[in-house]
Amino acid sequence: MATEEQIAEILRRHDGRDGALLPILNDVQAALGHIPADAVPIIAEALNLSRAEVHGVVTFYHDLRQAPAERPVIKLCRAEACQARGVDALAPVFEADDRIEVETVYCLGLCASGPSAMVGDRVFARLDAAAARALVGEVAS
Repeated sequence: MATEEQIAEILRRHDGRDGALLPILNDVQAALGHIPADAVPIIAEALNLSRAEVHGVVTFYHDLRQAPAERPVIKLCRAEACQARGVDALAPVFEADDRIEVETVYCLGLCASGPSAMVGDRVFARLDAAAARALVGEVAS
Protein backbone atom coordinates (compact mmCIF):
# COMPACT_ATOMS: atom_id res chain seq x y z
CA MET A 1 0.00 0.00 0.00
CA ALA A 2 1.34 3.43 -0.95
CA THR A 3 0.43 4.94 2.42
CA GLU A 4 2.49 2.35 4.29
CA GLU A 5 5.40 2.95 1.93
CA GLN A 6 5.17 6.70 2.49
CA ILE A 7 5.09 6.24 6.25
CA ALA A 8 8.05 3.84 6.09
CA GLU A 9 10.05 6.41 4.10
CA ILE A 10 9.22 9.14 6.62
CA LEU A 11 10.30 6.86 9.46
CA ARG A 12 13.58 6.12 7.66
CA ARG A 13 14.28 9.85 7.32
CA HIS A 14 13.89 10.30 11.07
CA ASP A 15 15.67 7.10 12.14
CA GLY A 16 17.82 7.72 15.21
CA ARG A 17 16.56 11.26 15.74
CA ASP A 18 15.80 12.27 19.32
CA GLY A 19 12.28 13.58 19.81
CA ALA A 20 11.18 12.37 16.40
CA LEU A 21 7.47 11.88 17.09
CA LEU A 22 6.23 15.38 16.24
CA PRO A 23 8.43 15.76 13.15
CA ILE A 24 7.21 12.35 11.95
CA LEU A 25 3.58 13.24 12.54
CA ASN A 26 4.03 16.56 10.75
CA ASP A 27 5.67 14.81 7.80
CA VAL A 28 2.92 12.17 7.63
CA GLN A 29 0.29 14.88 7.63
CA ALA A 30 2.16 16.85 4.96
CA ALA A 31 2.35 13.74 2.77
CA LEU A 32 -1.16 12.39 3.36
CA GLY A 33 -3.19 15.40 4.44
CA HIS A 34 -3.91 13.85 7.83
CA ILE A 35 -2.71 11.20 10.27
CA PRO A 36 -4.58 8.01 9.34
CA ALA A 37 -5.57 5.79 12.25
CA ASP A 38 -3.63 2.89 10.74
CA ALA A 39 -0.43 4.99 10.84
CA VAL A 40 -0.52 5.21 14.64
CA PRO A 41 0.56 1.60 15.38
CA ILE A 42 3.25 1.75 12.70
CA ILE A 43 4.73 4.93 14.17
CA ALA A 44 4.35 3.62 17.72
CA GLU A 45 6.23 0.43 16.92
CA ALA A 46 9.01 2.28 15.09
CA LEU A 47 9.55 4.62 18.03
CA ASN A 48 9.01 1.98 20.74
CA LEU A 49 6.03 3.91 22.08
CA SER A 50 2.55 2.73 22.93
CA ARG A 51 -0.30 3.40 20.54
CA ALA A 52 -1.89 5.45 23.30
CA GLU A 53 1.15 7.73 23.51
CA VAL A 54 1.12 8.40 19.77
CA HIS A 55 -2.66 8.81 19.72
CA GLY A 56 -2.40 11.20 22.66
CA VAL A 57 0.00 13.45 20.75
CA VAL A 58 -2.15 13.33 17.60
CA THR A 59 -5.25 14.35 19.54
CA PHE A 60 -3.47 16.96 21.68
CA TYR A 61 -2.18 19.20 18.88
CA HIS A 62 -4.96 21.00 17.04
CA ASP A 63 -2.86 21.27 13.86
CA LEU A 64 -2.77 17.50 13.49
CA ARG A 65 -5.77 16.09 11.67
CA GLN A 66 -7.15 12.59 12.10
CA ALA A 67 -9.18 12.87 8.90
CA PRO A 68 -8.68 14.80 5.68
CA ALA A 69 -10.18 18.27 5.54
CA GLU A 70 -13.51 18.25 3.74
CA ARG A 71 -12.87 21.67 2.23
CA PRO A 72 -9.79 23.80 1.57
CA VAL A 73 -8.46 25.27 4.82
CA ILE A 74 -7.51 28.89 5.50
CA LYS A 75 -5.82 29.49 8.84
CA LEU A 76 -6.73 32.96 10.03
CA CYS A 77 -4.60 34.61 12.70
CA ARG A 78 -6.75 35.98 15.51
CA ALA A 79 -3.90 36.92 17.89
CA GLU A 80 -3.69 40.34 19.49
CA ALA A 81 -1.48 41.95 16.84
CA CYS A 82 -3.79 40.88 14.01
CA GLN A 83 -6.78 41.97 16.08
CA ALA A 84 -5.20 45.40 16.46
CA ARG A 85 -4.72 45.49 12.69
CA GLY A 86 -8.36 44.69 11.91
CA VAL A 87 -8.74 40.94 11.52
CA ASP A 88 -12.13 41.03 13.25
CA ALA A 89 -13.52 43.12 10.39
CA LEU A 90 -12.09 40.63 7.83
CA ALA A 91 -13.25 37.44 9.53
CA PRO A 92 -16.78 37.60 8.05
CA VAL A 93 -15.30 37.58 4.54
CA PHE A 94 -13.71 34.21 5.29
CA GLU A 95 -16.51 32.78 7.42
CA ALA A 96 -19.29 33.62 4.94
CA ASP A 97 -18.02 31.24 2.26
CA ASP A 98 -18.97 27.63 2.91
CA ARG A 99 -16.59 26.38 0.19
CA ILE A 100 -13.68 26.80 2.62
CA GLU A 101 -12.91 25.83 6.19
CA VAL A 102 -11.58 28.60 8.44
CA GLU A 103 -9.32 27.62 11.30
CA THR A 104 -8.44 30.16 13.94
CA VAL A 105 -4.75 30.24 14.84
CA TYR A 106 -2.98 32.41 17.33
CA CYS A 107 0.08 33.91 15.70
CA LEU A 108 1.60 33.14 12.36
CA GLY A 109 4.66 35.22 13.25
CA LEU A 110 3.68 38.13 11.00
CA CYS A 111 2.71 40.49 13.79
CA ALA A 112 4.13 43.59 12.11
CA SER A 113 2.30 42.88 8.87
CA GLY A 114 -1.12 41.58 9.91
CA PRO A 115 -3.85 40.73 9.48
CA SER A 116 -2.47 37.48 8.18
CA ALA A 117 -3.64 34.08 7.01
CA MET A 118 -2.06 30.84 5.88
CA VAL A 119 -3.00 28.29 3.24
CA GLY A 120 -0.81 25.21 3.26
CA ASP A 121 2.75 26.55 3.41
CA ARG A 122 1.87 29.94 1.97
CA VAL A 123 1.34 32.96 4.20
CA PHE A 124 -0.59 36.08 3.30
CA ALA A 125 0.02 39.36 5.10
CA ARG A 126 -1.44 42.85 5.18
CA LEU A 127 -4.84 41.50 4.23
CA ASP A 128 -7.66 43.89 3.54
CA ALA A 129 -11.21 43.09 2.43
CA ALA A 130 -10.28 42.91 -1.27
CA ALA A 131 -7.27 40.66 -0.61
CA ALA A 132 -9.38 38.45 1.68
CA ARG A 133 -12.07 38.02 -1.00
CA ALA A 134 -9.39 37.25 -3.61
CA LEU A 135 -7.78 34.68 -1.32
CA VAL A 136 -11.10 32.98 -0.62
CA GLY A 137 -11.84 32.91 -4.35
CA GLU A 138 -8.44 31.42 -5.15
CA VAL A 139 -8.61 28.76 -2.44
CA ALA A 140 -12.24 27.82 -3.04
CA SER A 141 -11.88 27.33 -6.80
